[in-house]
Amino acid sequence: MNFTLLTRKSLSLFAAVGGWRTVAEAIVSRVLFLIAYLLTGRVAASALVAVGGVVVFAVIRMCTDRKYWQPVVGLVIVGVSALLAGSSGQGVDFYLTSLLLPSAAGVVLLVSMLVRWPVIGVVVGAARGDRSGWRRDRPRRRRYQLCTAVFLVKLVIEVAVLVPLYLAGHVVALGVASTLLSSPTLALCFYLCWRILRSEADFEPAEQHPAGHS
Repeated sequence: MNFTLLTRKSLSLFAAVGGWRTVAEAIVSRVLFLIAYLLTGRVAASALVAVGGVVVFAVIRMCTDRKYWQPVVGLVIVGVSALLAGSSGQGVDFYLTSLLLPSAAGVVLLVSMLVRWPVIGVVVGAARGDRSGWRRDRPRRRRYQLCTAVFLVKLVIEVAVLVPLYLAGHVVALGVASTLLSSPTLALCFYLCWRILRSEADFEPAEQHPAGHS
């Protein structure tokens, strides 16, 4: 029951940022650009194809879910990617956001660990209704640090692989690596964190029992 409660709240947080549709949009934009680039060899046209694909996704979401800011975020990201590639004429620049966003996220995760407010602890604590009490529980805080480190390692590997490909101008290899190192590895990180946090202490609700109850 406690596990179900946390799972439900965690899924609600995931849905709040767009859920799997947001993940799908990120993958689709990269794949569409790569396919169009391989077929045409034209950066601007390929960027427009990628933007068009995300626009279709966004319109469907707005009509079915009546949610607007989530599709807009996806459109802004792919729009920036298309603008970078179109203005430079270099296909690799479409994937520049795939370098900048993980780099920025990695800095945030690292800082959160250094100040002992690991991001995973903040997120899971919010889901449990325990925004800061978990910091007084050293074993739990260590687990949150470890989970945050899992995501940090993922981001470091991602940037370490993508940067040389970007600098070398390998559009196809960069597109494939960017796609594979985003969502699939993210799913692996979530699984590893679930393994780390599945103890009863992490899944029990934060509410205190009424006085006098055993």
